[in-house]
Amino acid sequence: MGTIKENYQMMFTSYPDLVDIKQLKEMLGIGITLAYRLVKNNTIQALKVGREYKIPKRNVISYLISENKTTD
Repeated sequence: MGTIKENYQMMFTSYPDLVDIKQLKEMLGIGITLAYRLVKNNTIQALKVGREYKIPKRNVISYLISENKTTD
């Protein structure tokens, strides 16, 4: 995998720069409970705005890259 900047330009291009939990779930192909757990445990860094989480897309990509490195 390339750098975060390279991956950012290629991955999840149909998603906005800030995604919500529902979009995170779709991006990763996981359930809503796991999506909340990843954010609440700070595994994927997010911002809490009011009652909603906003997750920078680059944080999702960073998470995927780091998960890929640990499984190599």
